[in-house]
Amino acid sequence: MRALWPQCDYSGPDGKHRRIKSFVLRQGHLSKGQEKALHDFGPRYCLPYQPALLDLDATFGRSAPRVLEIGFGMGQATAEIAAGRPDSDFIGVEVHTPGVGSLLKLAGESGIGNLRIIQHDAVEVLQHMLAENSLAGVHIYFPDPWHKKRHHKRRLIQSPFVQLLVSRLQPGGYLHLATDWEDYAVQMLDVLSANAELVNSADGYAPRPDYRPLTKFENRGIKLGHGVWDLVFRKRQA
Repeated sequence: MRALWPQCDYSGPDGKHRRIKSFVLRQGHLSKGQEKALHDFGPRYCLPYQPALLDLDATFGRSAPRVLEIGFGMGQATAEIAAGRPDSDFIGVEVHTPGVGSLLKLAGESGIGNLRIIQHDAVEVLQHMLAENSLAGVHIYFPDPWHKKRHHKRRLIQSPFVQLLVSRLQPGGYLHLATDWEDYAVQMLDVLSANAELVNSADGYAPRPDYRPLTKFENRGIKLGHGVWDLVFRKRQA
């Protein structure tokens, strides 16, 4: 399948175009609605990956706090957060095309203006497109837990990656993580606590901030007695 919109960097099921380095690409099924959203709303919301710093003021047409979300899944929470915080701008990074299409549909049909999407490896986006001290916040919700112990080394939240995130946060900016795997929550808490530039906003795990909505998956898990752990750390003021 050809690219639906060049800026969304769609990789077809033949797997011939692969640039993703930080995630396993599970392409999944692209619905008609998602495909239509890629065509209709991709030009408005999608930003092409480029190995050059992004001019955020020009991108959003204003100066405002910027929040990066890594791995937004199908985008329901992302759309709700952006709509509920109109004074901030949001950049969603996701590699899976159905999720990009889903968020485009939600954003386009609701007319959300403070959101942009980059379909690319988050590490390269952070390294090349976002300047140091440029972000007011980072959201990473329910990243792949790689639950088998031999696969823990593949988990996203590791010290070098966290240091890269911290370098892009403004002093006082926040890093908000959430997971429903307790052992991953323990690892996250250990990694963030070990970073000298970060300060925990809570005594251990944080209450879920009001801006993060409960997803259907999360609600179902809570009813079954599953736990969810939020962590909110802030970058030390200079």
